Amino acid sequence: MIEFDGGVIPMKAPSDTTKYLIHAEIIADGVVERPDVVGAIFGQTEGLLGEDLDLRELQKTGRIGRIEVKVESKGGKSYGEIKVPSSLDKIETAILAAALETIERVGPCSAKIRILKIEDVRASKRRKIVERAKDILRELFEEPEIESEKIADLVRQAVRAEEVIEYGEEKLPAGPAVNDSDAIIVVEGRADVLNLLRHGIKNVIAVEGTNVPKTIIELSKEKTVTAFLDGDRGGDLILKELLQVADIDYVARAPEGKGVEDLTQKEIVKSLRNKVPVEQIHIVKREHQTKEKEEKHDTIIELKKHKQDVEGRLIAKLLDKNFNVIKEVPVRDLVKVLKTNNLKVSSIVFDGVITQRVIDLAAKKEISCLVGVRLGSVVKVPTSVRIITFDEL
Repeated sequence: MIEFDGGVIPMKAPSDTTKYLIHAEIIADGVVERPDVVGAIFGQTEGLLGEDLDLRELQKTGRIGRIEVKVESKGGKSYGEIKVPSSLDKIETAILAAALETIERVGPCSAKIRILKIEDVRASKRRKIVERAKDILRELFEEPEIESEKIADLVRQAVRAEEVIEYGEEKLPAGPAVNDSDAIIVVEGRADVLNLLRHGIKNVIAVEGTNVPKTIIELSKEKTVTAFLDGDRGGDLILKELLQVADIDYVARAPEGKGVEDLTQKEIVKSLRNKVPVEQIHIVKREHQTKEKEEKHDTIIELKKHKQDVEGRLIAKLLDKNFNVIKEVPVRDLVKVLKTNNLKVSSIVFDGVITQRVIDLAAKKEISCLVGVRLGSVVKVPTSVRIITFDEL
C-alpha cells in the first residue's frame, strides 16, 4: 500500500519482470518526509501523460513497482533519493523519468527532482551471474582426474620450476647451472627461464628489463654468452642494450612475433642451433648503414641533375622511383595535374615554392620527395614526405 494525501493505493507485489530502475535525487527548500514525496509524485504527474502512463494504473497492473524514497533534513533543507522500478519498455521508462523532473513542489515546499541514471536491471543481473559463475568455476568444481601419462610431465615441470634460483645482488631468475657452466644463455624474463628449465636447459639467466644488470655484465666477461631473445621489438631493444654494455658472443632469436616463454622444445632447439656470432650482427648493421648511405648519395645526385634542368624554366618534373621522368608540366599546372592524374609518382622536382597545398597533395598521392626552390609558409610536414630545397642540393 502507498499513502498519498490521506489516501492509499492498493499495490501489487514487486514484479519479477522489472527491466529498468530509475534513480533520481530530490532537493526541497524545507522539511519534507517520505509520504510528502510519494504524494507529490502521484499528485503532480496525474493526467500529465494520459491513461496509458498514469502512475496509479501502472502500479495496479504491476508495470511500476514499489517506489522507494529515502529523505533526510539538514539545515532547513531536505535531501533524498528516489528509486522507481519499471517493467515498461525503454521509451516509456524514459518518458516517465522525464515526468518526474516536472515536479516543482513537495508538500508546502518548492522542490527539484533530477534523474541521475536509468539502470538496466537485467544487465546488472547478467554481470552478477558472470561474476558468480567465475567464483563457482574457481571454488566449487572438483579438480579433474589427472591422466596417468601426464603425471610424469607434471612432476618434472614442478621440479624444474622449483629449480629457479635467485642469482647475484639483483636476485635475477636463473637456472641452477649458471655458476658451474662455462657457457650461459641470457633471456628476457622469469617466464623464459621457466620454459627453458622445463625443457632441460639449466644454464639460463634473465635480465628482467631493458636495463642490463651489473651481474649479467660481470658474467659476460667470464663466460661464453648467448643472448636468446623474443622475436619482437622488445627483443630488439634488449639486444641493443646488451651489445652496448656486455660481452655477448652469440645471438639467438625466437621466430618472428613469438616469445621465448611460448616456444616448444623443437623451436627452442632450432633457435639455439641457428644462433649467430655477434660479429655477424655488427657486420650486418654496418652493411645496412653503408647501403643506406650509398642510396642517399645516389638519390641526391639524381635529384641534383633534375634540379639543374628545371631551374629558371618554371617547369615541374614528375619522377618514378628510379628517377625517370614520367611527365613534365608547367609549375602553374602542377596542382591540377596531381589532382586529376593517377600517375605513380615517387618524387617531384619543380622550379617553384613548396607550399602546404603541394605537400598535402603529395602525402595524399603517396609521393615521397618534393624538391623546390624554397619552403613557403608551411604549418605541417607529414613524415612520409621528404622536403629538399634547391640550396640543399
